[in-house]
Formats: sequence, structure tokens, C-alpha cells
Amino acid sequence: MKPLYGLFQYSPSMLGLESLPDPSDTWEIIETIGKGTYGKVYKVTNKKDGSPAAVKILDPISDMDEEIEAEYNILQFLPNHPNVVKFYGMFYKADQHVGGQLWLVLELCNGGSVTDLVKGLLKCGQRLDEAIISYILYGALLGLQHLHNNRIIHRDVKGNNILLTTEGGVKLVDFGVSAQLTSTRLRRNTSVGTPFWMAPEVIACEQQYDYSYDARCDVWSLGITAIELGDGDPPLFDMHPVKTLFKIPRNPPPTLLHPEKWCWSFNHFISQCLIKDFEKRPSVTHLLEHPFIKETHGKDLTLQKQLAKLLQDQKPHQGSVVKSRNETMYTRRPYHVEAPEKCSLDDDLVNLEVLDEDTIIHQLQKRYADLQIYTYVGDILIALNPFQNLSIYSPQFSKLYHGVKRSSNPPHIFASADAAYQGMVTFSKDQCIIISGESGSGKTESAHLIVQHLTFLGKANNRALREKILQVNPLVEAFGNACTAINDNSSRFGKYLEMMFTPTGAVMGAKISEYLLEKSRVIKQAVGEKNFHVFYYIYAGLYHQKKISEYSLPEKKPPRYIDNETGRVMEDIIAKESYGKQFEEIQHCFKIIGFTDEEVHSVYRILAAILNTGNIEFASISSEHQTDKSEVPNSVALENAATLLGISSEEFQEALTSHCVVTRGETIIRTNTVDKAADVRDAMSKALYGRLFSWIVNRINTLLQPDKNICRAERGMNVGILDIFGFENFQRNSFEQLCINIANEQIQYYFNQHIFALEQMEYQNEGIDATVVEYEDNRPLLDMFLQKPMGLLSLLDEESRFPQATDLTLVDKFEDNLRCKYFWRPKRVELCFGIQHYAGKVLYDAFGFLEKNRDTLPADIVMVLRTSENKLVQQLFSVPLTKTGNLAQARARVAAASRSLPPQLSAGRVKVDTLEVMRHPEETTNMKRQTVASYFRYSLMDLLSKMVVGQPHFVRCIKPNDDREALRFSRERVLVQLRYTGILETASIRQQGYSHRILFEEFVKRYYYLAFRAHQSPLANKESCIAILEKSKLDHWVLGKTKVFLKYYHIEQLNLLLREVIGRVVIIQAYAKGWLGARRYKRVKENREKCALTIQSQQLAQSSPKECDVLHQQINKLAVSRSDSLRSTRVSAGSPDLRFSSPKEGSQKPGSENCVEQKLRTPRRRCQQPKMLNSPEDNMYYNQLNGTLEYQGSKRKPRKFGQIKVLDGEDEYYKSLSAVDCIPEEDGSVHCSPFSSSSGGESLAKS
Repeated sequence: MKPLYGLFQYSPSMLGLESLPDPSDTWEIIETIGKGTYGKVYKVTNKKDGSPAAVKILDPISDMDEEIEAEYNILQFLPNHPNVVKFYGMFYKADQHVGGQLWLVLELCNGGSVTDLVKGLLKCGQRLDEAIISYILYGALLGLQHLHNNRIIHRDVKGNNILLTTEGGVKLVDFGVSAQLTSTRLRRNTSVGTPFWMAPEVIACEQQYDYSYDARCDVWSLGITAIELGDGDPPLFDMHPVKTLFKIPRNPPPTLLHPEKWCWSFNHFISQCLIKDFEKRPSVTHLLEHPFIKETHGKDLTLQKQLAKLLQDQKPHQGSVVKSRNETMYTRRPYHVEAPEKCSLDDDLVNLEVLDEDTIIHQLQKRYADLQIYTYVGDILIALNPFQNLSIYSPQFSKLYHGVKRSSNPPHIFASADAAYQGMVTFSKDQCIIISGESGSGKTESAHLIVQHLTFLGKANNRALREKILQVNPLVEAFGNACTAINDNSSRFGKYLEMMFTPTGAVMGAKISEYLLEKSRVIKQAVGEKNFHVFYYIYAGLYHQKKISEYSLPEKKPPRYIDNETGRVMEDIIAKESYGKQFEEIQHCFKIIGFTDEEVHSVYRILAAILNTGNIEFASISSEHQTDKSEVPNSVALENAATLLGISSEEFQEALTSHCVVTRGETIIRTNTVDKAADVRDAMSKALYGRLFSWIVNRINTLLQPDKNICRAERGMNVGILDIFGFENFQRNSFEQLCINIANEQIQYYFNQHIFALEQMEYQNEGIDATVVEYEDNRPLLDMFLQKPMGLLSLLDEESRFPQATDLTLVDKFEDNLRCKYFWRPKRVELCFGIQHYAGKVLYDAFGFLEKNRDTLPADIVMVLRTSENKLVQQLFSVPLTKTGNLAQARARVAAASRSLPPQLSAGRVKVDTLEVMRHPEETTNMKRQTVASYFRYSLMDLLSKMVVGQPHFVRCIKPNDDREALRFSRERVLVQLRYTGILETASIRQQGYSHRILFEEFVKRYYYLAFRAHQSPLANKESCIAILEKSKLDHWVLGKTKVFLKYYHIEQLNLLLREVIGRVVIIQAYAKGWLGARRYKRVKENREKCALTIQSQQLAQSSPKECDVLHQQINKLAVSRSDSLRSTRVSAGSPDLRFSSPKEGSQKPGSENCVEQKLRTPRRRCQQPKMLNSPEDNMYYNQLNGTLEYQGSKRKPRKFGQIKVLDGEDEYYKSLSAVDCIPEEDGSVHCSPFSSSSGGESLAKS
């Protein structure tokens, strides 16, 4: 039987357009009859005989397109078949004005497509008869069988590609995406087709590069077409085409909408076509024997007439054709995913012809409804929070967004991460990804996804390092995130994660910088909000592990710090499985990153101590002399906290209820009131948690830092990811919201500077005529906050230094000094003031501002905690704070190393540690020098210093509604965010402006490979830049005085071209180096073999019989020991035991004529010796050999015998020589080989 897929000799012919004939002499356009994949379809007639035909006129092109040429070759070489359209030829019509056009002339099928027929019937309330459907499918199967027999997969079977003739014929058409199979490649691995009809295995090839499929993918498409013939549309037709690519592999096989209305055989035929495992799916040949198809046998003519009559009846209902005899066709090649005609969506807002708020909001709403949550604004990404999990972040999608052109795939967060990564690797420059938006807009999740993709892109040899980096975000978010009124996972700190890469792009480490943790949340939360996640996780985890008593936590009543107004905290902790699972995740994170069990245990003890500390209550004590003294009536919570912290409960109570004051060298102990004692308790809890958080971050940085052995030359660049708290506007806004919103003002200012101000400033400096885009500059507002000495934060610090100051005097000072349009004070509300932020007006409640800004931690508490037996607690209060308010990186201490030091050095080490422990409390609290406002100011400075170093990439997160409902789009809410983030202005400047400005010198240095040869050194001037730009075929660029001005998409195109050139260079270099290496290896190998033969021949020729006796005895002993050694270590198991016999009596003596004659006639051949392994035994063997022989016959330089390769008896070349008894000499005589004996030792003895 002939195999289905034999060898097909096909190679794409690089057909020149000029060789094609002109169609004007043969064909004449009559009317438009449809629209194909790449162009319009017209009815034409032959000028010679008047026969009709159809012509597909393709885009104006200057060269043959790959898919067009593939279709041409298939049609040209495919034999005629009744169920495949006939091909009349390809023509080329040249036009200097609009460009040339390709004409593909095919058989005219004026009955239209089966899709048109079905939809026409449905409009009239009718449907296709099952017998007609069977007849159409039978014809399609015959056509597919013809294609498959000729090693061709159609790959785009659908109703629109099954055409009908007026006589009722069924014909397949459109082979633009068809694939040819050969005997060496029976499967394909490229994903093409129309999404709704694509088979699961074809979709999988786009995500799994090692996946493939065969001709049975056409069977799946035919099954979908069968459903289309019954229902009028394919399954999932109401979804976006890209979304169907996610659904088809995951959903069960589709069926008819109403299977009960159709016969069993039709339903069974569809089910057989739609078997998801294509290995079990029947072939076209098998389906031709299906009962539903066999029903047409013997009824072909009857059904053909019925179909022809049906087409005739439907003709009056079809629209009239448009005459276009003299029109010029301007067609554009569409993206191959065919979207529904109802709306036109663009991936990039810059491409919109009309840029206004209504158009942008309409585009975003339509895309959001189709689950297209990402949209580009030039090189900036807009991300709408879907409020649900999407299946577009798997490793398969990571592969899709790896080093490809941005327009090749739909917008995605992975594309932004890939752009930063490629920029870092290509230009060796730091990158920065800035994620901004309101609280609840999805910034934290976006940061997760960016880290995930960067870890995928920077795959290092150290898999453990990649796993560690992926565990960083979940761990720090458990300690730094909390549930607020508008976000269940709100970041309550600023985080800047730097991922470090080698010059080749492999990740080698990471570092976190944390800013302004909201420590006040530990002791109090607003209504409807919660404490940090970790408190609930640890409580639930310890409860389910029966360890809650080990950490002295109550089992029934929740601790005060995590209790809320509902009173159901304990029920939620016990009932919610998610808390327990999150605790297990935290434990997993600690373990993977590298925390020791002792460290994790200490962390849990400190968290439990904080919860117990919150339960400490105070009562006042009245006495004769004073009434402001306090005590702890119930010491259970105090003792529990003291035990967990490793401190004395008496000292702890004393530090809470009293404080020391030093006056004139005299120490005075003063008691605390109940309120003061409670403040001290809460201040200690906040300090404990804040320092613990900083220690965890520092510990992570230590465990993830690059290997110290890596030299600076091997260290590459960084990609920073900024995930900072979003803009907040609650019903009650306090000091925390003020700091958060100032930070967002700073990020917005950085965005404005980079997108608008700097760009337009360079237009003026470089003499570029560009449209000026107006934008809202928030610099004056930032000055109101940050300037000295009259800025808001400076006034706050000044008022905090006055002991008698109150929150009311603070607001009065604000009103007196902040006289600008951004500040106002509402009437009849004393402790409130308002700020006009870039995102809107916010009303702040100043109650507690001074106390929160001071953040005082009494020195008595610090001294008590320094005496802790817990090393971690002791370290937290011994290490000083940085200017940003975080715990400084402590010096690593290794106890074992200290114990191993000499006594005098060990004693010195103890003195150093003691000095650190006894450091003055002010050095570790900064209570006289620093306030929260000053920490915040330095934090902003530190953050900006990191951001300005790298090339920025912006991700703008948008919250579509305030109720966190999936797929609900509030136009008003989104419009407000678009306005204050300046999306409309951003789109305008990206559309009209030049986002990349590069100096001539840098541009030529970076891209000169694109236009010049490697050995050339072009000058850094305009001419060189123009040559590169023109060679790259870019347009819409501008040259200034010293810089090249490029559009946002130009850089991507240049980088792709540069990557292709470098890729070709690398391949050429690899081949050249490989060839040179192989050549050098072959030459060295030949030289070593020649040297070994020369040395061995000379030694054996000059040896006396007596010397040979001693030599052979030593060699035999060494060979035996060597053989035993090798056999015992299983290195050369089964190798022969090589021994040498001594010369026999009667051998020729040295100096005799016969001996001289024998030496002259003895050929220099290889000896059977142990194969050298360059081991100690080898060196000993050759040393003994060299010491025994009196070798004086050569004046060559001494050689190291350990470097000479000696071939053993298993060598193929030796075998071939030993098999020859007589070897011809140079003079033509024949000499019998002394090595012809099978025993190597005997041969040597004879010689």
C-alpha cells in the first residue's frame, strides 16, 4: 500500500515578480464578489474565450510573501480534483504609483460559501437539511483526502473556505496557510489558522515549542465546520478570538447547541471529529466510512440538484454585488486572528485616528469586556484590574513574550518585563519598572508577574536561586500587606526590588529596599480594616498545629491587637482554611530562601510577644503623695510577653510603668500614668514589629546577594521593580495617608518629567519643530510639601519639637504658612485641613499627627530589650537605624568562629560585642534627631536615587470599579483615573513626539553594525546616523544638533535588527572557532603519536639484552600492579594483562654487524604498552623506563613522558598493522614484521 506521506521534493522557489505575466492582456475585472484572507476577490472573464474565473488580488508588495508563495506552489503542483478549485495561474500587475499587485486566478465558484448559505437560511427561519450537510461534508472530505494524499495539510478548514458552484459542486479553497509534509517531517509545529476552528494541538504549538501535530488537525476543523453548518456559527464565536485560544484547550469538546434536534449519526460524526487527543482522532479516510457520510452514497446527483435549487432560491435574498471595473484596490494585510466585525479594537491607543476621552474610554471598555485587560500607550502599559484569576500567566505565555517584537502578541505585562530585560542585556544599562496606580488597582500582582517573567528570562544555572527570588514577594507581603477598606491585599510599605543579572542576562541575585512601613497598624486599625496578614496566618497555623500554647497565645479570646468590632476574629481564624494554608506558605518561603529553624522560631516568638504585649493592661494607683502611678493588675500577659522576649518580667514592668530622668548627674525615676504606660507599650510593639520587618528584609538581602567570588567584570546590570502604596482617599485620612499620597505625588512628578518636560526641553535645545503638549505639572505642590524651611513636612517637624504643641496648633501653623491654591482649611472643623492632590481633593484629620511623627521609644525599654536572652531581640535593639528609619545591616557573627579564636583575640571580640550592646539608646532610636517625616524625606531621596539611574518603563494600573466586581467597568471611575494620570496627554505626545533621544556618538556606537562592516570605524556624525537609519528602512525620524530623535517603536525595530546581525555573527564565529579547534586538535594528536613512536623505537633499538632483562622485569611487575589497581577501581575492567618477556638467548649482541643491520632494518612501529592515563602510576612507570635506558641517540629537547599518548592493543590502527606480516620498505624490499605475533610481549622479545 502506498504510504500516506511519502517524500515530496519541494523547496520554495524564490520567484521574481518580473517573471510573472501581466494580467491585463488576458483577464478583465467584472465585479466584486467577496473578500479573502489577504485581499478582495473579483469575478473576471477571459478576453480570449470569455470564460469566467475568480481572481484574488493581493496587497501592493515589492517581493514575494512567504504564505502567498506557498499557496502558489501548492496550487501549481497540486493535481486537479473535483473538490478542489482549479488554478489558472498567477500574474503581476505593475503600478509605479500604488505599487504592484498580485493576481491569483482561480476557478469561479459563484454559489458562494457554505457559511453564506447557512446564514441566509437562518435569516429566513430555516436550516440546512441533514442530507445536504452530509453531502457538503462528503465533498469536503474528498477534497481533504486529495490534499493529504499529496502531503498537504489545509490548516484553515472553515465554512468560508468551502465554496459552492451554481451546479451544486463542493470545492475547497484558500491554501495560504497550508503546510507541506515530507517523509522527514510528518508533523508540523507552527500555530496558524483561524482561532474558532483551530485544533487544540495546533494552539499548543504556539505555547509548547516541542509539540507537533499532523493532518488530523483538519479533521477537528471539519468538525467545527459541521457545527457551523448546523448552528450558523462555530462554538465560542461570541468571544474575542484571542480568548478562544485559551478556552479551546481547556474546555471539553464542543457540541451542537441543541443536539436533540439532530440525528444520532450527525452528533456522533461531530464527536468523532472533535476528539481532543489527535492520536486517537480518526483520519479523513476513516471518516469517509462513517454512517452519516455513507448516507449520501448513491444519492449524489439528487442531493447535488437539491443544493443547486437551494442556492437558486437563496439568490434573491443575497445583497447585490458592487461594480468596480475601474476601481483601484488598496488592501491591507490583516492580522491572521480574525476578529468579529462588530468593533475595531486597537492594541495601542497611539494608533487611534481620533484621540479624545470618549474614544479612549470606549476602547478600554470594549477590550475589558473581552478580557483584554492590557493596552499600550506607546511604550507605556495600561493594566485594568480584572478582579479574577486569568490563565494567561503560565510558562507557555512566558515563552511567547521572550525576545519578540511587541506587536507580535497582544499587550501583556510580560512584554513590559521583556522590554526591560532586553534593554538591559542589549545596552548594558540598568532598567527600572515603575508600577503606579490607586490602592486596589493591581500593582502588587503586577509586580509579582514581572518578577516571575524576569526570573524566567534570566534562567541561571543555580535553580535554587531562582526559587528563592520567587519566594521573596510572598514572604515580605505577608509581613507588609494588610486588608483595608478598599483592598484585601494592600501594600502598607514601599518596596523596590532590584534583580541582579550577569552581562549575559542570567539572574545572579536580588536586593530589597523597604520604605515607610505603616507601623501604627500594629496597634490600631480603622473600622473594617485588619492588622498585617502575618498575625492571622501565624495564629491560624499554630492553632491547627496544636502549638498555640507553646507561644502563650489565648485560644478563645483574640488578642487586642487583632480584635475588631465584629467579635468574630477567632471564628474566622479557625474556620478559614486560607489562613492555615498561608502559614504553610510562609514556612515554605522561609525554608526556600534559607532562614534557619532557629531564626524562624525567633520570628514566631517575637510576633507572639507583640500580641501578648497588646493584652497588657494598666491600672492607676492612688497614694498619699501622688496619683499618677500605674501598675499591671493582671501579670499573665506581661509574663508571657517577657518569657517570649527572653527578658525579666520585673524589669519589663518597671520599664513600662516608669522612666528615668537624668538631671545634673543625678538619676530620677518618675512613674508613668496609665495613658503614658499604654503609650510606652504600644511604642514598644511598633518598634519591635518595624525592626523585625527590617531584619527580615536585611536577612533576605544577605541570602540573595551575588556570590562574592564573582568579580566586578562578571557582574552585569540590574532591573528594579517599584511597588509602592497606591494613592488613598478614605473617609478618614490620617498621617499615614498623607505620607502615602506625597510619595505618589513624587512618582507622578517623575513620570511627568520623563514623559513630558525633559522631552520638550530637548526639542528646544536641539532645534526640533515639535508640537507642545500641555500637561499638569505638580512641581509646585511637591514644593509645598518638601521645601525647607516652610514646607509642610518641615513645619510638622518644627512643631513636633515643642513639648507644649498640640494638633490644633499644628493645623494653625499650616494655615498661616501654606498660603497657596493647593491647601485649604474647612470651616467649623478645627483639626482638619485639605490638600488638592494631582488625583483629587483629600481631607485630612490631624488628630495624632504630632505623636505619630515623633514616634518616641523610651530608652528604658531599649535597655531592657538589649538584655534579652534571645539573640535576635538583642540584635534588633543593638543595631542603629539608618536615615530612612530602617534597621542597618548588621555585621555577620559566627559563634563557632569566635570559639575557635585564641583566648586573647576571643576576649577582644567579647569587648566589641559588649560595646555594641551597651551602645547609647539614642544611637539606635534616633529619638532626638529623627522623626517619621524626616525618615520619609530621606526615603524619597533614596528611592529617587535608585530610579534615576535606570531606563524607566511605566505600568499604569487602573481600578475599573470600587466594589471589586469582576468585569464591571465604571466609565466615570476609570475616566477620573485616566485624567489625573494624564493618559490622554501621554497618548498625544507618544503619537506626535520622539520618546528616544540618543547622542550621535552613542547611536553610531550602538548600531553601526546595521550599515557598516565590522572593521570600519564610522565617524559619529549626522551622515553616519542617516546611513544607519536608511539602511534600517525607518521613517519619521528627526536629527537634531547632537542627537537622533526616534519614535517609541523605532528602538524596538533597531534592536531586533541588531539582534539578528549579532546572531549571525555569533553563528559564524562558533563555526570558525569549532573548525580551528578541531584542526588544532588533529594536528596535536598526530604530533604526539609521531613523537611516541620515535621515542619508543629509539629506546628499543639501543637497549642491550642485559638492560632489556632488567627493563622487562620492572615493566612486568609494574604492569601487574597497575592492572590490579585499575581492575580494583573498575576503570579499565576487562582490559588485557600486558606483560613483556625478556629477550631469548642467542640474541644479537650490541655492536655486532647483525645487530646494526637489524637496527637499520627494524621498522619504527607502535609498541603494545599500557594506555597512559596521566596518573601517578604512569609517571612512575615512565621515570623507571627513562632511568634504566642509556638513551644517547638523540639531541632533541626532553619531553615529559606523562604527556605522550601511547596506544594499546585495542587501538584500531595497531590492529591493522599487526595483521600485516610483511611490510614494504622504502627501497622496495619486503621485510617481515617482528610484531606479527599475537603476543605483544613476544614480539618485543624477538626484536
